[in-house]
Amino acid sequence: MTTWTWRYERTDGSVVTDVPVGTPDGFPAQADAESWVGEEWAALLEAGVDAVSLLEDERVVYGPMSLHPPT
Repeated sequence: MTTWTWRYERTDGSVVTDVPVGTPDGFPAQADAESWVGEEWAALLEAGVDAVSLLEDERVVYGPMSLHPPT
């Protein structure tokens, strides 16, 4: 079974390991993962996450994608 997850990153590319409580460990479908991050991006940004990368199992599908609004 495929699991979709987000890797949480800082601007320098380092991985954020202290993600907010209640952050899901994975999603059953890509659309579920994308919907969730679309709803939670501001909370992630506030928690110190600058960017996310979407993974299908261990394979990076895309990212890093900045969570900062365009300037």
